Amino acid sequence: MLVVMLIMGLLVGLVATITRPDDRALLRVEAERLAQLLDLAAAESRLTGKPIAWTTDGLDYRFWRFQEDTGWSEILDSDPLRARMLPQGITISGLQIETMRPQGSMRLEFTPYGSMLAFNVEMSLGAERSVIAASPVGDVRVMPDEGKTHAGMAPR
Repeated sequence: MLVVMLIMGLLVGLVATITRPDDRALLRVEAERLAQLLDLAAAESRLTGKPIAWTTDGLDYRFWRFQEDTGWSEILDSDPLRARMLPQGITISGLQIETMRPQGSMRLEFTPYGSMLAFNVEMSLGAERSVIAASPVGDVRVMPDEGKTHAGMAPR
């Protein structure tokens, strides 16, 4: 009877461990989502000929479109570029554009003409970190993480 109870306890513990996503996997999914949305915003800016901006306060983010007559307004007519709250515990902890950190709020602007600026966006969940990097040629991707803070992207 004790052996059966021990085996059942091990199986329950194993199933609980497998079904509960770890911090690294959850952070990776959110970083991949944001990387794809930033890439989409850059592509839409080039296709429509209108600048698009991305802003964050660290806990959520929004996309904005520039109109000649009204200026910047939040994008409400696009489901992929709608405002999003990050899951509990995940924060956007840093932004670096080219080699500089923006003063004040974290904001990226995608222009329809010319090359894209290189940028890094750091996301964190507890001790885990993930960096979304973009190159001037428009390649936006999540950088592999070896469990250490990336150079040049210290938490804010």
